[in-house]
Amino acid sequence: MTDVRGKWALITGASRGIGRLIALEMAKRGCNLVLHSRHCSHCAELLEQVRALGVQAYAVEAELADAAAVERMLTQIDEAGTRLDIVFNNAGVQVAYRTAFLETPVQDYTSSFAINTIAPMMICYHVLPGMVQRGFGRVINTTSGITLEPQQAGYSASKAALDKVTVDLGSRYDGTNVMLSLADPGWCRTDLGGPNAPNPPESALPGVLLGAFLDDRRSGRLFAAPAFTGMTLEEAVKRAEAECPVPYPA
Repeated sequence: MTDVRGKWALITGASRGIGRLIALEMAKRGCNLVLHSRHCSHCAELLEQVRALGVQAYAVEAELADAAAVERMLTQIDEAGTRLDIVFNNAGVQVAYRTAFLETPVQDYTSSFAINTIAPMMICYHVLPGMVQRGFGRVINTTSGITLEPQQAGYSASKAALDKVTVDLGSRYDGTNVMLSLADPGWCRTDLGGPNAPNPPESALPGVLLGAFLDDRRSGRLFAAPAFTGMTLEEAVKRAEAECPVPYPA
């Protein structure tokens, strides 16, 4: 299992929900953190909490729908001298529930793709060369198990696109120590999932963390967090390596 002590992880959407839980768990494991939110002030309390756990951390801000803002955030991280070892592309948006789904506006697609697909891939493309050069990297892109929901077409299409590009890109790194994976938290009671979701955010742990801790040099896997709820991280890693299929030939 990968030891993340002293490594640096970027977590998008870190100020609340599952992103906040990821940050706290990674800090407990000794990982230094770059915490993203739309405004740095949103992460102020979390910064205190993770620093109290003995790690280095700082906040960055960007509106992920704005590609120029994403670029500025990445430049800021570079200029701080931070070499990112791990990325959790956790942030996402579900723009609307369209009961009249045949009237779904174009904006549902453009907004969803900007935040759920384009921004994560911009981050991937930026960090991967450095990861390859240093011989280590983990990218975990948050997806969704949503299906048969034309009422949420923009969201589901953007997540399906993220799945596709992650698996395809991962094929170029499979067998190396730079690993790309997908994590599906399940339907959780977060700001995105809403108050009627059946699962608490904590149920996504340890499943959403797996991609950072596996060390078998396989990419492209999807980890459905509900399958690991209640396990220790160590137990979940063993199960994932044994049972979660990769989409490429061995």
